[in-house]
Amino acid sequence: MPPSTPLVLASASPRRRALLEQLGIPLHVDPAHLDENVGAGEPADRYVLRIAREKAAAVCARHPGATVLAADTSVVVDGRVLGKPVDPDDALRMLGALAGRSHHVLTAVAVAGAGVRLVTAEVTFARAAEPELRWYVATGEPMDKAGAYAVQGIGGFLVERITGSVSAVVGLPLVETLALLREAGYMLPWERR
Repeated sequence: MPPSTPLVLASASPRRRALLEQLGIPLHVDPAHLDENVGAGEPADRYVLRIAREKAAAVCARHPGATVLAADTSVVVDGRVLGKPVDPDDALRMLGALAGRSHHVLTAVAVAGAGVRLVTAEVTFARAAEPELRWYVATGEPMDKAGAYAVQGIGGFLVERITGSVSAVVGLPLVETLALLREAGYMLPWERR
């Protein structure tokens, strides 16, 4: 693949875009815009794998010959997938369910034609009182985040510990992403001459 070929990112996530740009990877953003509802009885791991694959396939059809990268992240507590909150009350409910306990963050990353990988991290929240959580919700940050928090942002004050990939919790597991890009034949910035 020529060094100047941009990667097509099948996601509108500014966090995924920032992670790739920090590595010097040129990219073009083209979100998939799919129905991302969890199927009845669909386990969280199968759900994130399915959505990542579907995003990659949908965008690949619009960019034949390009390297297309897609990802999906879910926060899972008590076997329930917490998506993005629909309103501030929903965000407060999610944060209340996470406060003072551990949960899992599952991120699936797919590169069209190269496969898909699933990365799971465990995140432990510190105890937090309702006024703290209300204050955080009022910042607006939780509203477009799975599980209603951003570990890399203000929401980091809620996180006591992460076991596993921090970049997966942010939304894109970098080690696995780079491995998939290599498998797809995509030339990474440090491999270019």
